[in-house]
Amino acid sequence: MTKLYLISTGPGDADLIAPRSVKAIGECSDLVAYGLYLDLLGSVCDGKTHHDLPLGEEIGRARLALDLAASGKTTALISSGDIGIYAMATLVFELLDMQLQGKENHPEWLDVDIEVVPGISAMQAGSARIGAMLGHDFCTISLSDLLTPWQTIEKRLHSCGEGDFVVSFYNPRSKKRDWQINTARDILLQYRPANTPVLLGRQLTREDESITITTLDKLDAADVDMFTLVSVGNSETRHIENGDKEWVYTPRGYSKKL
Repeated sequence: MTKLYLISTGPGDADLIAPRSVKAIGECSDLVAYGLYLDLLGSVCDGKTHHDLPLGEEIGRARLALDLAASGKTTALISSGDIGIYAMATLVFELLDMQLQGKENHPEWLDVDIEVVPGISAMQAGSARIGAMLGHDFCTISLSDLLTPWQTIEKRLHSCGEGDFVVSFYNPRSKKRDWQINTARDILLQYRPANTPVLLGRQLTREDESITITTLDKLDAADVDMFTLVSVGNSETRHIENGDKEWVYTPRGYSKKL
């Protein structure tokens, strides 16, 4: 049986790539990915056949990876962060589901052995950079309405506010979508204080990383781009400072036992 690895490479720092991901890449002859991800991996990808498809070609990448694996080539489909979180793994399984429903004509895909290799997501990297922001119940919401209707996203934003979840926003802004993050801010302000801590983590763990800690009322689309993770604390999230050090954490209630 041929093998397809769905590989996570973490947020960008080579030290944060799971050893299992590196080992799996070593077992592959063909690598399918957005080219930037292969560049970040560096020499790990040497000697492999690269299949670099641009942003926007996600369906093409998933199909190609399945085709290569079905043809007998040990293949890796690679995503940054965790491939199972807003990434390529779900698309591969959706294609397999469609094949089982008779909506695709690729029975050979069903003979492929698939292994998903997890990784560190941007929200985990961001939380670690500033302390322990995800220390209590949290959720993630993608603000992209390209595949999900805005009405659905807005419903989830209100549910997040009512549930008082720490929330990490993925896809907060692009050139064509510049209003959603401010709308999300305004919705959350209905449920939590204006001084709620907010993390803006751009290019997390990479050479040009920038970390900004601000507050919910000051969150603005002008400070966010497609490379930025936005995490908003809940009503109890704390921003503490000690000289030139500052941390953000979300308590779990241990103060009652201290």
